[in-house]
Formats: sequence, structure tokens, C-alpha cells
Amino acid sequence: MEAIQTVIRVQNIRYDKAEEALYIIDQTKLPGEEREIRLRTVEEMEEAIRALRVRGAPAIGICAAYCLYVLARSIDAPESGAFLEQFRALAQRIGNARPTAVNLSWAVRAMVETAEAHRDEPRAALLEALYEKAADIHRDDIEKCTKISEYGLTLVKDGDGILTHCNAGPLATSRYGTALGPILLGTERGMTFHVFSDETRPLLQGTRLTSYELQRAGVDVTLICDNMASIVMKNGWVQACFVGCDRVAANGDTANKIGTSGVAILAKHYGIPFYVLGPTSTIDMACPDGDHIPIEQRDPQEIKTMWYEKPMALPEVKCYNPAFDVTDHSLITAIVTEQGICRPPYTESLAALFEKKP
Repeated sequence: MEAIQTVIRVQNIRYDKAEEALYIIDQTKLPGEEREIRLRTVEEMEEAIRALRVRGAPAIGICAAYCLYVLARSIDAPESGAFLEQFRALAQRIGNARPTAVNLSWAVRAMVETAEAHRDEPRAALLEALYEKAADIHRDDIEKCTKISEYGLTLVKDGDGILTHCNAGPLATSRYGTALGPILLGTERGMTFHVFSDETRPLLQGTRLTSYELQRAGVDVTLICDNMASIVMKNGWVQACFVGCDRVAANGDTANKIGTSGVAILAKHYGIPFYVLGPTSTIDMACPDGDHIPIEQRDPQEIKTMWYEKPMALPEVKCYNPAFDVTDHSLITAIVTEQGICRPPYTESLAALFEKKP
């Protein structure tokens, strides 16, 4: 289908090697405007990650890797020790831009380890190694998303209704995406789904991004407010819930966009399977459970003023604006990764994934 090919060709992160330039689609401008911006400085990179110009756990990791390559090129230090000191400081700044998505720290750590492994090589070779590591992280995510999509597609059938929360499509990852991957892959193969996209407050990723991606792909998508999930489930219109993840703890507790845990509770009540889809890089085996996942707190203005012509609350009104919540593992039917589908008990099935790795 031409529509799906159009979606896949949208590159949320693009590194132009000939130009030695890093570009991202500014997702804060979607769906009204598709605009690329170039990231040159560490300040621009930090702002792009914090302001969600690039967003989605895998995409943040990919972007961070390219960012560190760009920054490495700008370091003026002839001696390897001085280079590494500056590189580690820049890596720490990028890694601290957002605390919850584990892919960010994972990608930053991989880039630092690459720099350390090639510290005694000529500068050109070290930089080439950093570029190859960033490109490999990108290629790896494309491959993982394709496999996740294949596994996820086995969990639904033609004609199913699927509810999703936030955005975990190509814009948040690469290629097919994670939570949207089975939908896009199935559509590409001629299957039909009826998707209910939660608007996802307070940043409206479901409204601005998920419905945008699905509509362009020719998928039957219906946008609903977050507090409408219960009624579409009660009406029998939903046969599965697909969500992405920003961090999965060793016991299966999962951090995803605020409101995800409420969807999982509703799904449990109505007997609807609730699936989490994400790459193994999102699984943090060093984190024992959801209580140990840091939850990012965001600007109260996202609630009070961001989407309105005039403020919707008095300036002195307090706001609580967490970016994520944690869905308890007991509410999750399965966790879909590029290595297969994990089911409870997650302490065993998730650990088994890493035992498989060489």
C-alpha cells in the first residue's frame, strides 16, 4: 500500500554523513507541519530531548548516539585523556536530559564504552568507530521493531479492535515502531484493524502523532479522549490493548506515558488482554521493580496553558504533572520483544531473554 510506504519513509532521525549533519523531525510541530531541524550544539540537543522534539524511548536513544558523535567531532583535544574527559562530560549532559527512558542511558553508555575502547587509535579512527556505533544502534532498532511487529501480529486477528495509549510508532522508534508495529505491518499485508487512539494528556501524542501516523497509513483510527477508554471497552469494541514502554523493571513492572496504568486496570476489569511492546534495550534488569523507576516531573504549564488560547487555570493553582506512571506486572498479559513474547512470571521470562544473549 502506498500509504504505509509513505509513513515508513518519514525519518524521525536522519544523519547525513556527506554533510556530517544530524537532523530530526520536530515532533512538537506535528501534525500541522513536518519540519526538520538540525542539532549542532549540546544545548540544542538537550533542549530537543527535554522539549520532546525527539521522543519515544528507542528514538531518544538513537538520537543521543548520533548527538554524541556530532559532539565528539567538535572536541578540540589532541590527547586521548583530555578527549575522553570532555566526551564523558558531554555524555553525562545528554544522558541527564530525561531520566525515565532507559534507552537514553543505554545508548550513552554504549557510546562512552566505544570511545574508551578506541582511545589509543588516531582521531579519525576513533570518530569513525563512534559513527559506526551510532549507526549500528539505529540499524539494530529497525531490525528489532520489525521482529516485535511480527511477534505482536500473532496476538491479534483480522478485524480486531485495538486500543493504544501515547505514541509508539515510527516517530517514537524506527521503521514500523513497537506498539503500532503490528498494526502497520498487518495493514501492509492486507489486514484490517479498528484502532482507538487515546489522546494522551497532557502532551497529546495520541492526538498529534498516533492518529497522524495511522491515518496516513490507511488504518481505521478513531481518536478518543483518555477518559473514554472505559466506554469503548464496555461496548465490546476493543479486543486488545497495545502500548509501548520507556522502562521495564526485572519483575515486569512497566513505565510508560502517564495514563497507561489506568488503561491496564480497565482492560483487566473488562477481560481484555493488555500487551506491552518494546525492545530488550528497554528492559532494565538492574531495576528490581517499578518503585525503583524514576518518574520525570514536567512543567505545570503543559496542563494550564500549553494547548489553550487563554490559561485554563489560575496562575497560583498547583499542578502535579508526571510524565509517566508504572503499570504493575500483574496487569500485563504479555511483554513483546524482538526475541519473543514473555509471559508471567516475568522475573523468569525476562531474565531468560538475557541468558540467550551471547
